[in-house]
Amino acid sequence: MMKKSFIVLFVFAILANANGFNPQMQQYINQLKTQAQKSKSNFVDFSAKRGEQIFVSEHIGKRGKNISCSSCHSTNLRQIGKNVHTGKSIKPLSPLANAKRLSRVKDVKKWLRRNFNDVYKRQGTAIEKGDVLYYINSK
Repeated sequence: MMKKSFIVLFVFAILANANGFNPQMQQYINQLKTQAQKSKSNFVDFSAKRGEQIFVSEHIGKRGKNISCSSCHSTNLRQIGKNVHTGKSIKPLSPLANAKRLSRVKDVKKWLRRNFNDVYKRQGTAIEKGDVLYYINSK
């Protein structure tokens, strides 16, 4: 009986972290899911595919020019990006190329807030944030 309980808990732990986020980030993802379910009753899960669409779509940004997330980070998230306004280098966004990415919730929240504001001139919704995080984490 004890063995079966352990196996069930082990499988549950794997499934709960199947998307590869560390425990702190998984907790943040779970909070975003709760918010998403409150705003959209038929919400099931975040989508890397929707996240990619958000990431590459262009909008008139806060500086009045067409911009997307990929304008600075490129579409290859394993490469160094470059801020289109300052010319400053940006370390790779992919956690596979930069282990520090998507590791600290405080940093993730800060950059999501800033980047959504820069590109969309507004805060991202819980669904948009989760979708983008799934996309970044998949790269």
